[in-house]
Amino acid sequence: MDPGVNLLAGWIAILAGVVAGAILGLRFHRESWLGGYASWPRRMLRLGHVSFFGLGFLNIAYALSARALDPQPGLQLPGLLLIAAAILMPATCFTAAFVPAARHAFAVPVFCVFFAVALFLAALVPS
Repeated sequence: MDPGVNLLAGWIAILAGVVAGAILGLRFHRESWLGGYASWPRRMLRLGHVSFFGLGFLNIAYALSARALDPQPGLQLPGLLLIAAAILMPATCFTAAFVPAARHAFAVPVFCVFFAVALFLAALVPS
């Protein structure tokens, strides 16, 4: 897979973070909105918002790093896993905000990121 896909996914995630922040910002001034600042729903919505940026930047870092390396087998799966994480983490956060049992699904995007980073590092180790 071309690392350009991750570059695009990263920038789309950042745009989604800006949009999510703008939407959440319409109500943030209301202290009691969604149960108050420390409430579960607001914490999950904030986490979903910031996860767009974090995983967006991680996808961009992967794309730029992968492009700087000679094409190597083993670099495709980490890219796919990072794209999956950029979709699944905010989706899980936003779902868990209103369906608390969905918090158990956090393992999926976390493992996507973990294995993406581990596989990418393994591909960097000279054989």
